[in-house]
Amino acid sequence: MEEKLLNVSSSPHVRDNSSTKSIMRDVVIALIPATFVGIYNFGVRALLVILTTCVTCILAEYIWQKCMKQPIATGDFSALLTGLLLALNLPATLPLWMCVLGGVFAIIIAKQMFGGLGQNFMNPALAGRCFLMLSFSGSMTSFVIEKGNKIWGGVQAVDGISSATPLMQVKEVAQGTASAMPGLSDMFLGTTAGTIGETSVAAILIGAIYLLAKKIIDWKIPVVYILTFAVFNLIYAFATSDGNANFYPLAYELCGGGLMLGAFFMATDYVTSPITPKGKVIFGILLGLLTGLFRFCGESAEGVSFAIIIGNLCVPLIERFTIPKAFGKEEKANE
Repeated sequence: MEEKLLNVSSSPHVRDNSSTKSIMRDVVIALIPATFVGIYNFGVRALLVILTTCVTCILAEYIWQKCMKQPIATGDFSALLTGLLLALNLPATLPLWMCVLGGVFAIIIAKQMFGGLGQNFMNPALAGRCFLMLSFSGSMTSFVIEKGNKIWGGVQAVDGISSATPLMQVKEVAQGTASAMPGLSDMFLGTTAGTIGETSVAAILIGAIYLLAKKIIDWKIPVVYILTFAVFNLIYAFATSDGNANFYPLAYELCGGGLMLGAFFMATDYVTSPITPKGKVIFGILLGLLTGLFRFCGESAEGVSFAIIIGNLCVPLIERFTIPKAFGKEEKANE
């Protein structure tokens, strides 16, 4: 007997006014609060890093598409967004030539060599950051906090002192090598050491609310990611402190590092995250577990970037087991 299948027309079946350009533009707009706070905290040097990575990413994409005789797509804001995200994940003290290298790697290696927008298997901005972290770890972990402003040559510059990030301070306290904890309110508002865009949870949440209100991102991945990490943190605290978990360090872990920036702006990347509801939940759980393992069991106090990169690699496998079966097609008995 001939198998009966339901034949439908080709996709897409849902019409929407959204476009790649409008989505990328909205994400750039959502990053403006974190960008302004970063420039305010770290001064002109942060602005130079942001301009360098953004211009580099746009030029790299333009030159590649021109040389490959491809349609020029620099006007869709995707290269601009990659440059901005990369800059917000970098310290303000990073030499500008390293920023250029990171931007070229993000666009050429992580994006264009795999077919361009929609074909890359990992987040280009995070790929650029991880490349710089592995290649220039000393410069990538050199942070400053503002000590005072001075006028030099008519330009306002930052006079800063070297400082450990709040997460590193928390880890040193837990290990007994330090006694002073950073201010939690400073971590929430962003007046601490760190990369340009990760320090202010308040600014990041403002942008996240904008994206959620515009329905640019789904709540599943960031919420499940953060909740899984919080549960991992509490379980680890119980296991390592004679059953007395301290909720105060959990607040530091949530407000510190790139957790919020990664959860709302990079883990939700359309291309490198699952499209199925179950897949998004599994993806969020995986990211939370990996971040917890990297932060509490590794040498570094951070771990968001590598967690998301590894999660990106698992997305095809996640979607394979969570994609709905086509309506009208029965599963084989032996499967």
